[in-house]
Amino acid sequence: MDKTVTARTISSLAEVNADEWDACAGTSNPFLLHAFLSSLEESGSCTAETGWLPQHLLLEGNQHKLIGAMPLYVKGHSQGEYVFDHNWAHAYENAGGHYYPKLQASVPFTPATGPRLLVPPGKSRERNQRILIRAATQVADNLGVSSLHITFPTEREWELMGDNGLLQRTGEQFHWENHGYESFEEFLANLTSRKRKSIRKERTRAAANGIKIETLTGDDIKTEHWDAFFQFYTDTGHRKWGTPYLTRSFFDLVHERMRENIALIMCQRDNRYIAGALNFIGADTLFGRHWGCVEEHDCLHFEVCYYRAIDFAIHRGLKHVEAGAQGSHKVHRGYLPRLTYSAHWIRNDNFRTAVANYLKHEREEVESHVGGIELHYSPFRQTNHHKDN
Repeated sequence: MDKTVTARTISSLAEVNADEWDACAGTSNPFLLHAFLSSLEESGSCTAETGWLPQHLLLEGNQHKLIGAMPLYVKGHSQGEYVFDHNWAHAYENAGGHYYPKLQASVPFTPATGPRLLVPPGKSRERNQRILIRAATQVADNLGVSSLHITFPTEREWELMGDNGLLQRTGEQFHWENHGYESFEEFLANLTSRKRKSIRKERTRAAANGIKIETLTGDDIKTEHWDAFFQFYTDTGHRKWGTPYLTRSFFDLVHERMRENIALIMCQRDNRYIAGALNFIGADTLFGRHWGCVEEHDCLHFEVCYYRAIDFAIHRGLKHVEAGAQGSHKVHRGYLPRLTYSAHWIRNDNFRTAVANYLKHEREEVESHVGGIELHYSPFRQTNHHKDN
């Protein structure tokens, strides 16, 4: 490591100045902000007790100036990550090893691509990013953990990680792209006739039964909205994964600290909130995060999570909508496949070789699947399917 640069870990975001952290992270991705990550910790959502022990990596230059950072956690399980390594864990433990604890560089519970090597722009950026990669593997080695996993980095960061010896993995998500649309109808006009009619029917069915839908941002979001949404979130969480990740106080903290980055879509029937979706607003992307309901209604999920998100993005001039992990059903609704990335350091040489062989074949399969969907299942008209920006 460069002698003018030192690396150290901290056990809480409270140990680093928020402005200095954000100067490294940038402000384009809301999930890397000190406000978001510290809210996870202070609310009790992301702690040693929940299996996410903060071990954030700081890179410091002269006079202890913060010049880089990485959100880093010691994990006692593989929940809340969305890049699945459960089979790796089983294989490792069946061979007599201890897969947990492991080290995880990510935003907890958030399958959204964004920087993981938090270094501000400048001539030393790539050098310091490479130092962060080496420092993270050194932390893993010093802690004696089985592995280090860096999930949902940018493509460029992923390439740097590969250059520095980490194993490379790909996955897929389904994102909507704004090609300069001025209205939802203009977006629809670029779809095939069949898909266009299908979406219109779904939107009509979602509005049946007297359901009213509103999109709230900033100060328009009140405590009663969070109370209702938390009920939806916990109900869905109990049904899907047993224990909801986020505590009620998390929503109060992010409202206090970053409500202008929030778009909360809420549904009412008979003057009672029955469903909602939480989105975070980035510089050019709307990130769909959580959906929940206490009443089931035909097509309401599609309307709230996908079509209202598109409406909002067009209105705000945002370029992308990321509607969360998985879901090939999104393709028919205008969301096309995009590659996601992760990188992995594994201590045991034999296990590393086995995983490397597996990942080579997996990357080929993922790339083929993404290309096949684009070629054979795109809902867009084959010619002139979007206007030029």
